[in-house]
Amino acid sequence: MKMRGAAGMVEDCLVLRGLRLMALCGALPEEKVRPQPFELDLDIGADLMPAGGSDDLADTVDYGVVGAAVGAAVEGEQFTLMEALAQRVAEACLAGDRRVQWVTVEVRKLRPPVPQHLSTSGVRITRYRP
Repeated sequence: MKMRGAAGMVEDCLVLRGLRLMALCGALPEEKVRPQPFELDLDIGADLMPAGGSDDLADTVDYGVVGAAVGAAVEGEQFTLMEALAQRVAEACLAGDRRVQWVTVEVRKLRPPVPQHLSTSGVRITRYRP
C-alpha cells in the first residue's frame, strides 16, 4: 500500500544539497558575461517505496541523472533573475523522470554583487507535475 499525504501527494523525498554550478545569471552587465558560482538544493518528491523494497537503482530517481540534467539546463542558458533559473531547474527535474511528482528548488548566489555584507542571496520555489 502506498502512503500518501492529506492532499494525495507522495510524501517521500529525494534530498540533494549543495549542488554547485557556474551560471550566467544577473541583471548587471558583468553578470551577463561572467559566469558566477551558484549553489542549489533540491527536494524531489517521488514514491521511494519500490526502491526501498528492491534496493535496485532502476526503481528510484537517479540523482546522478538529475544532477547532469540540472547542470545542462543551468550552464547552457543565460538568466537575468534567479527566479527564472530556479524555474528552469524545476522544469528539468519534472521532465527527466515521470516518477517525480514535485520539486522544491532553492538557488543561492554565492557572491551577490551588493555593497552590504551578504553571504548569499536566493530564491526557493516548488513546482508540481500537472
